[in-house]
Amino acid sequence: MKIEQLYTSCLAQGAYYIESNGEVAIIDPLRETQTYIDKAKSNHANIKYIFETHFHADFVSGHVDLAKKTGATIIYGPGAETNYTIHSAHDNEEFKLGNITIKVLHTPGHTLESTTYLLIDETGKNHAIFSGDTLFLGDVGRPDLAIKSDLTKEDLAGMLYDSLRNKIMPLADDVIVYPAHGAGSACGKNLSKETVGSIGDQKKTNYALRENMTKPEFVKEVLDGIAPPPQYFQKNAMLNKTGYDTFESVLKTGHIPLTPEDFETIVNREDALMLDVRPQSDYIKSHIPNSIFIGLNGQFAPWVGALITDIKQPILLIVPKGKSKEAITRLSRVGYDNTLGYLEGGIDAWTIAGKDTDSLESISAEEFAVREKHSDLDILDVRKDGEYQSMHLENAQHFALDSINENMSDVSKNKKYYIHCAGGYRSVIAASILKARGFHSLVDIAGGFGAIKKTDLSITDFICPSESKS
Repeated sequence: MKIEQLYTSCLAQGAYYIESNGEVAIIDPLRETQTYIDKAKSNHANIKYIFETHFHADFVSGHVDLAKKTGATIIYGPGAETNYTIHSAHDNEEFKLGNITIKVLHTPGHTLESTTYLLIDETGKNHAIFSGDTLFLGDVGRPDLAIKSDLTKEDLAGMLYDSLRNKIMPLADDVIVYPAHGAGSACGKNLSKETVGSIGDQKKTNYALRENMTKPEFVKEVLDGIAPPPQYFQKNAMLNKTGYDTFESVLKTGHIPLTPEDFETIVNREDALMLDVRPQSDYIKSHIPNSIFIGLNGQFAPWVGALITDIKQPILLIVPKGKSKEAITRLSRVGYDNTLGYLEGGIDAWTIAGKDTDSLESISAEEFAVREKHSDLDILDVRKDGEYQSMHLENAQHFALDSINENMSDVSKNKKYYIHCAGGYRSVIAASILKARGFHSLVDIAGGFGAIKKTDLSITDFICPSESKS
């Protein structure tokens, strides 16, 4: 028996390769499927099953493509309905894979069809669970993502409580837990950085598995502080339910090198969004006017999904050399399949062609501290709500990047804004969006709040929740 976790850090997502006696099962595959096919081929094995723990909302799964290429059966839990052929399993149904067994444990709550798969080894012992978004390490899945359901999030939270206590907690403490996500995923509130655990450890450390916890207590705690889901979640869930174009076709239509002239023509003809995915230092130095920065060196796909509201938006790419396929691939993972090409030769080719460029003023935290001491600056803190509430500059305006599209009326083109996040990635994203919308008096604070805290600004310039100032 072989179990391999294939973890994708930028999505904080774990897919799984399970092999026994020449037969393979893949759990929650990514959109690009060749890795799984190649792995099975190299082991002289055949992919027999594709198990989906639920209709994923935070990424487009590769189950449809993988089934077409291999003939494997797609398996969902009870009640799943799709526009393509699947086996909708019943609770406690068992599937033979070589010398092992995979048993269906229907665990609704995150979504109605959510299912945990129990792996029973060659000796008949419960070895591991693949818990999807039902149980994470340190947390559980958010119960507010069901597609077209008349049930409330409180109803689903109650179901999740029952699922955990009736299906998961009775398992032996040494059963391994393989979740679908780790820290950084928006599918839960407080996920651990660890990606493999055990039932016993979770009973000790996971608030949701606390002994003697009542259902009302669970519902209250699991819903407390849960942020609204990113706008692309429902769109990705529907793609996983209805199907999608093949990854190869997306790559074929998107991976087209363009001259500066062709690039410019397509921008105007297709009303395409120019997406600059280079490191933020490169964008700061020189970029195409009205281009939007979301760098590949950060949580690229989730920020694309959160900020580009039209999943069918035509996109043209400005990429570092050799990164064009990677950018298209990572866009496709969250359903943004309408890439029309990339600027061949990058910003250098654009400049050589005599096209206009722009730049973003960026200063060190030390320089910011000097200016802050001598002037009443307008500061935008674009971190998440929890980060801002934990500690922030006293006179900073909170303008969370997550909700920038809904809160544009909170900023003025007549002001000069000093923008920071935690480390410098998100502030440049925010600045690029504001610049594209006509805000040109912007200053990025390099290193973000982490660097600002190390300056000689007085402690009284910072506010923590426990502090009150008069």
